[in-house]
Amino acid sequence: MIAKAEMAGAAVLVVDDDEDILCLLTMRLKARGFRVTAASSAEEALARIAVDPPRVVVSDVCLPGRDGLALFEEIRATRPTLPVILLTAHGNIPDAVDATSRGVFGYLTKPFDSQTLLEKIDQALQLSAPELPADAASSAAGNARAEEWLAGIVFRSSQMAELLAEARMVAASEASVLIRGESGTGKEVLAQAIHRASPRAKGPFIAINCGAIPEQLLESELFGHLKGSFTGAGASRVGLIQAANGGTLFLDEIGDMPLSLQVKLLRVLQERVVRPVGATHAEPVDVRLISATHRDLEAAMAQGQFREDLYYRLDVVSLNLPRLDERREDIPLLAAHFVHLVAGKYGKPISGFAPDALEALATSTWPGNVRQLYNVVEQSCALTSTPLIPLSLVQRALRVPAMEALSYAEAKQRFERNYLVQLLKLTDGNVADAARIADRNRTEFYRLLQKYDLTPAMFRSEGESVAER
Repeated sequence: MIAKAEMAGAAVLVVDDDEDILCLLTMRLKARGFRVTAASSAEEALARIAVDPPRVVVSDVCLPGRDGLALFEEIRATRPTLPVILLTAHGNIPDAVDATSRGVFGYLTKPFDSQTLLEKIDQALQLSAPELPADAASSAAGNARAEEWLAGIVFRSSQMAELLAEARMVAASEASVLIRGESGTGKEVLAQAIHRASPRAKGPFIAINCGAIPEQLLESELFGHLKGSFTGAGASRVGLIQAANGGTLFLDEIGDMPLSLQVKLLRVLQERVVRPVGATHAEPVDVRLISATHRDLEAAMAQGQFREDLYYRLDVVSLNLPRLDERREDIPLLAAHFVHLVAGKYGKPISGFAPDALEALATSTWPGNVRQLYNVVEQSCALTSTPLIPLSLVQRALRVPAMEALSYAEAKQRFERNYLVQLLKLTDGNVADAARIADRNRTEFYRLLQKYDLTPAMFRSEGESVAER
C-alpha cells in the first residue's frame, strides 16, 4: 500500500469543458494536497500528458470534439498503466459500464460526492507508480526511500514513466522478467532497479553477459564446479546461480546462451535446484531471474536456436526499453547527469553544454543509445577547456551520424514539435524569450504552438504567475 504521505503532491489531470466544474474539482483536489492540472478538451489533455504525465486522469465523458471515452482509448493504447476515472451523467451510464469492462479504472455519476471521488483517486494511486521529479528521477528531497530504487535512472519522457510504472509493479512479484531493447538502452540498469524495488533488495544482485563468455567457461561460471571435474579445475568454485541465492540473477544477452546450457537453466527454473559441474547431487537455490536480449527470440525459436519451453519460463513479464531517439526529451537531462558524473571524475569545472551543442545532442541519431550518449559526453568533457562544452567538440564526438529515413514532412513535423517543447522547457513557458531564441515574432510562434496543441502554461513552474510575460 502507498502511504498517504506518498500520495500528497501526486499529479492529477482533470478534464472537463465546464469551467465551473473544472474550477471546483481543481480547488477540492488541491485542498487534499494533489498537484492538479486542468484541461478543457481531450486534445489539450493529451498534450498535457505528453509534457508532464500525471498519475491519475479524471475526465468528464461529454467533451467537445473527442469525448472522454475516446480520450480513454488513446490513453489505454499509449499509457496502459495510467488510471482513468470517468465522470458521467446518468444517461451515459451504459457507456461508462462498457468502458469499465475495457479498462477504465472507475466512473462516478453526476452529481457525485467529493469524498467518493477522493477515495477513488486514492485507490488509483495504489496501482500507479510514485510520481517522479520531472528533471531527475534519481534525486528527490523528502522522498528518498521511495526513489532509492531509481538510482541512476534519469528521465522525463512519458515512455520511461510508463515503463518504470510497470517495472515497479512487477518488482513486487517473483515473476521472471524479460527485458527487450537494443544494445546500449540500459537493460542492466533497469534490472538493477527492479531488484532494488523488490522484496529481494537486501539480497545479492549477480549479473552475467551470456554472450561475452566462451561456451566452455559459461557453464562453470553459472553452475559452478567441483575440484578436478575438468582439466584445470584445481579448486571447487561456487557458480553465479548459487551466489545469487536469496537475490536476483541477471542474465544479459540470454539469446546467446548455447542450447546445451538452456536445458540446465530450465531445470533450475523448474525445480529450483542447481547441480555444479562434476557433482552427483543437486543443491536447492532461491533466485529471481531477470533476463535481457536485443535479439528476436521468436525468430531464434523458429530457427531452433532457442528452446520454446525456456522462452515461456523467461518471458512471464516482458518490458521493452525504448531507443534513445524515442525519448528525445530525456537527452538534455541525461547529458547534464553524465556531465556531472564525468566532470567529477576528471576534476574539471564543467557546467554543461553550449545551446547549439545541446541542440546537436537532442537532434542527433543515436544508434548506440544511452551508452553512446555517455561516451560522447565523456569525450567532450575530456577535451573541453571551457566550462560550457562547445558544438565543435560534440560534433567531433558524434562524428557523422547516420540519417534516419523519414519523409521531409515527417522530419520537419518531428523537429518542430521537439524544438518547441525544448524551447518552452528551457524558458519555463516564457513566450517572449522562446520566440526571441527561435528568431520568430510572437504571432508566428503562437501559431506554431497552436499547431501542436502546446500552451505556454504547461511549462511554467507551479506557483509562477500565469500573466503573459
